[in-house]
Amino acid sequence: MRFIKKFAVSAVAAAALIGGALLSPASANAAVPYFDGPWGPYFSSDNKAEASGFVSVEKHKTKKWYWDKKKVLVKECYWKHGEKKCDWKYVWKKFKAWKWVDEYKFTVKGKLVNHAWDDHHKKYRCAWATFKIEPFSGPTYFKRFKNCHEDPKHFWFSGKNAEHISVKVSRGDHWGPKGFFGPWGAVYDHV
Repeated sequence: MRFIKKFAVSAVAAAALIGGALLSPASANAAVPYFDGPWGPYFSSDNKAEASGFVSVEKHKTKKWYWDKKKVLVKECYWKHGEKKCDWKYVWKKFKAWKWVDEYKFTVKGKLVNHAWDDHHKKYRCAWATFKIEPFSGPTYFKRFKNCHEDPKHFWFSGKNAEHISVKVSRGDHWGPKGFFGPWGAVYDHV
């Protein structure tokens, strides 16, 4: 009987420890779904290239390190006429500090369909999707994907802290988009 009571008490204690671990600060920076949704379909101006897909954004709490400074009272000593003299004065000291910031990690998945893969105009045989990623801070950058074949091409890319993501579908050759540019279409807008 005594063994059963000890076993029951230890089982309750183990459950309490597991429950406490689930609510610990380490789980505070776990990924939280922020946005999930489809985008597209978007077309080139002649409707022979088509792009569509899905975007997901997760919110993370991360530590951001930075340099800070504050005034510190220090004692400075010196020799004057053979005597040691000390003065107290404030000086600026630099130190490393951190704060919690929100970080938004995104993943864009898509499918690029080429309806003109056998077009006689070799100049416009490929379908192109050009993505424009505008972060909260920093320069805008681009990602491009092409499909020069009959079968749809699946692609994906990821990054972090994008305020706006948009796509422009067009046609071109193997080296880049050349014409039939569609308008910029929204993939994701941070709210």
